[in-house]
Amino acid sequence: MSNVSEKIPANLITGFLGSGKTTAIRALLEERPPGERWSILMNEYGVVSIDQTEFDQAATDVNVQELAGGCMCCTMSYIVEPLLARFIHQTKPDRLIIESSGLAHPAFLIDKIRGPGFCQRIDLRATVCVVDPENIDNEMVAKSAVFHDQIQAADVVALNWADRRKRDTMDRCRAWVEQFDPPKLLIAETSLGRLDRGWLDHDGAVVRPPRFGDAHTPQRRKATEDYHGHEGELNQIEQLPEPGKPLRFEDSGQGQWSCGWIFSPEDVFDRDEVLDLLGNLRPVLRLKGVFHCEYDWWNLQRAGNETSYGLSVYRRDSRLEIIIPRKTSGWAEFETKLLSCRLPSGD
Repeated sequence: MSNVSEKIPANLITGFLGSGKTTAIRALLEERPPGERWSILMNEYGVVSIDQTEFDQAATDVNVQELAGGCMCCTMSYIVEPLLARFIHQTKPDRLIIESSGLAHPAFLIDKIRGPGFCQRIDLRATVCVVDPENIDNEMVAKSAVFHDQIQAADVVALNWADRRKRDTMDRCRAWVEQFDPPKLLIAETSLGRLDRGWLDHDGAVVRPPRFGDAHTPQRRKATEDYHGHEGELNQIEQLPEPGKPLRFEDSGQGQWSCGWIFSPEDVFDRDEVLDLLGNLRPVLRLKGVFHCEYDWWNLQRAGNETSYGLSVYRRDSRLEIIIPRKTSGWAEFETKLLSCRLPSGD
């Protein structure tokens, strides 16, 4: 356990939507030294919290908290300092990991952690950016100021999905990252989000000025009837949905639109029907969900056109968050399709 007089080693994990940040953190936890307490603060762009469902909440010496409903660098910027201070005080970590939203500009977070409020308490070490190499060929992502500055701010860049991407794509992405200045401490290839724990403490971290520092402007978010935030605390959604009547939360910002649902735990879904529906939805930037199915609970993930799924440790309710690149009026119609994937009551 860290002495209270010592600075807490910390790392910022960044990366665009679907790059594999949460998977990378889960892999890092597998390499955590025995008895070392880690605290994970995760930022979810959508209002409905999904990432936290991927972690085993029964794990000892690991504390996970999720800040949902916007990026910590802009719409949620006003709550970052009091929330982080409280999180550190309550969990007393030996290491702190902060996962930024896939649409977050990392410069604000880095400045905040290195600023007077935390510089005596936190030792910010290597910032790691997880990159899907195919994004350099995705015009919408490749031209994004946030995507550029996520890489610009990184000390270590992990080119993920090496097992699924063409060699030419990997090489072109590496060559592009090598052009950033100051140079990276390390550019590595990995699969399944596997990060070497040694990368977190890589020597030589330097100040890396953003290319697009004004891409996100900190602002206070207006509270709504279903979503409430105030300094030092973030209230989770407390309303419980009734069977067949999910809670729906729509949001937008930074040129993206999202919609999230929370279903009653009594709603039981046909897994194959859900997979077919979500796998054929177009266009999708990012999709995450967990569903109570006939024989078990399943976690679903989709980035672009790639869909994956596996058993989930989460059991409280079914929930889904979808982020798309353009405005739509079809969320209610899509909700009807989701509800049609439920199994008949009593079966």
